[in-house]
Amino acid sequence: MTQERYLKMCEQLGKEPDPEEIPPDLEDFPEIVLQAMSTFSYLGDRVYPDIGYMGKDFTNLSYYLNINGIKNTELFLEILTYLESRAIKQSQESLKRERDKLKRKS
Repeated sequence: MTQERYLKMCEQLGKEPDPEEIPPDLEDFPEIVLQAMSTFSYLGDRVYPDIGYMGKDFTNLSYYLNINGIKNTELFLEILTYLESRAIKQSQESLKRERDKLKRKS
């Protein structure tokens, strides 16, 4: 949910927005997070037919580190692996839902 959608929802419900619940906007993140998110989207996906999404292909990572001039590579990689773990978890949950759905049909 974006800040705009949250504020619109609060307005429609006649509810006062809670600053603790307002989702962050992209401008709220440090530059290294934005660079990691951008790099994450550029990296290729490793997807296997029977298994599904296995994560990102980090083959070209050094290229993106050089282009973006990343100095704090440890933090950058920590952000990338966090994003990757979330994407893998989301993919696994989606596959599980699909399997469960197919089981119920048969």
